[in-house]
Amino acid sequence: MTTGPAPGAETHADADEPPEDEGLPAVAPQLRELRRRAGLTLEAAAARARLSPAHLSRLETGRRQPSLPLLLGLARTYGTTVSELLGETQAVADPIVRAGGPGAREADGWTYWQAGGSGRGMQALRVHVPPGRGQGELVRVHPGEEWLYVLTGTLRLHLGEAEYLLEPGDSAHFDSLTPHRIGAATATGTDLLFVHTLLQSSLAGLCLGGAATNPTSPR
Repeated sequence: MTTGPAPGAETHADADEPPEDEGLPAVAPQLRELRRRAGLTLEAAAARARLSPAHLSRLETGRRQPSLPLLLGLARTYGTTVSELLGETQAVADPIVRAGGPGAREADGWTYWQAGGSGRGMQALRVHVPPGRGQGELVRVHPGEEWLYVLTGTLRLHLGEAEYLLEPGDSAHFDSLTPHRIGAATATGTDLLFVHTLLQSSLAGLCLGGAATNPTSPR
């Protein structure tokens, strides 16, 4: 006698999935390739995606097509995009940002220049931090990682309860969930290179300095 799946065996029930003729491109080959590229067994990948191994197997063999919410979850599981899962070819972004390219922007005394391409999973900026800022300003906490490299001047970095003074050539790489703020410790200000991950989260604001006034500002 055939029995149904045990309660709770799958977070996403098969009944919630669209039929195979729904019109979604077949994602089975991409799912198999991404899992193998990540070095995950079927069981490990299913656990990360909160699916049963049997459900993920049906997706990988094309016997079931995923809904859009499930596509988003699978994309996060494999660190990719829905477009890649659907086999869409992305336009190749220009990897070079030339000197004198995108102009300087200023917000609340902070000046920054684009140092990386758009549409990437992280943002790279060259930043000038004016003197007298950072102390007593809003402490930032948000998902992601940050990396910074001091070019000129002395940078004051607060990470949790610790305070660091960074000189030219010094760098820092930290989890953005650690409460943090920075400021210039020299009268002429501080220049630095700054990279942070871009995460789709209500908490993922840019985090150099005080309250943000511009959605693209690195504050």
